[in-house]
Amino acid sequence: MPPMGERERGPEDAPVTLVEYGDFECPYTRRARPVAERLWRDLGGRLRFVYRHFPLTRVHPHAQNAAEASEAAASQGRFWEMHDMLFDNQRALEDEDLTRYAAELGLDTARFGRELAGHAHAHRVNEDVGSGLKSGVRGTPTFFVNGIRHDGPNDLASLRAAVEQAAR
Repeated sequence: MPPMGERERGPEDAPVTLVEYGDFECPYTRRARPVAERLWRDLGGRLRFVYRHFPLTRVHPHAQNAAEASEAAASQGRFWEMHDMLFDNQRALEDEDLTRYAAELGLDTARFGRELAGHAHAHRVNEDVGSGLKSGVRGTPTFFVNGIRHDGPNDLASLRAAVEQAAR
């Protein structure tokens, strides 16, 4: 399992860990975003939320680079801010857009640009993809509740029920 680091929210000892495999260019992942955020906010210290990359590059040509951009932001301590920026601007994921978002977040844009151009974080993204493939991820978003794939709908009621059952 790849290290979680910057891409996790919530206490390490939370009784439930919700892992999402997502793609920054995927409209379905974008629609699930408020659901995961609401669960994380509502359940407080009972939930740990982890985001993992699963760019669907055959259908989303900007997904890999957007994932690498989020990791470049993570290297400067701003993963979640970039995560939100990318989903909020899902239709504008060209390199110039990514650099503009980095500037808006106050990142060192020279460093960000070097890391993005040199694919410094491709290995991190690829580790997530490999982990996802081994776990049976085929599309995005895919959620796991305490290591068990959630095969139901990705709406708030269904995910909340799965999380609350896991917390028992």
